Amino acid sequence: MSTFDYKSLIAEARKIVGVFDLDDGSDAGSVAAALISRKGNIYTGICVSVRCGIGFCAEHSAIAEMLKQRECEISAIVAVNAKSILPPCGRCRELIAQVSCNNSRTLVILSESRAIPIRELLPHQYKPSQS
Repeated sequence: MSTFDYKSLIAEARKIVGVFDLDDGSDAGSVAAALISRKGNIYTGICVSVRCGIGFCAEHSAIAEMLKQRECEISAIVAVNAKSILPPCGRCRELIAQVSCNNSRTLVILSESRAIPIRELLPHQYKPSQS
C-alpha cells in the first residue's frame, strides 16, 4: 500500500467523522475509522459514546461491517477525529488480531506517510492456552 493509498483511506474515514448528539445526551461520530480488506473492499465505522460506558470504538464498527460481508482479513486500518489520526486503543488492537491470524500483518496508519504492522503495536497478543 503506497502513501497515496494511505491518504485515500484517511479520506474515507474523514468523510464520516463528525459528532452528533443522541437522544439521551450521549454522542456518536467523534471518531471514524476506515479499513481496506485483503480483497480490496473498504469498510467504515464510527464510534458510539453512551453515558453508561457500553459504547464502542470506530474500528469495532468498521470491522463489524467487514465481518457482515464474511471477510476477516484487514490490509490496513485508520481512525481519525476532527483534527488528527489516532492509533487504535488496546481493545481495538486485540480485535484486529483476533478476527484473523493473518492480521498480524495489518498496517495501522499513523500518519499520511507512516504505517506499521499491528504486531508491532501488539507484541504479546492474547492466545488461549492449549491444555
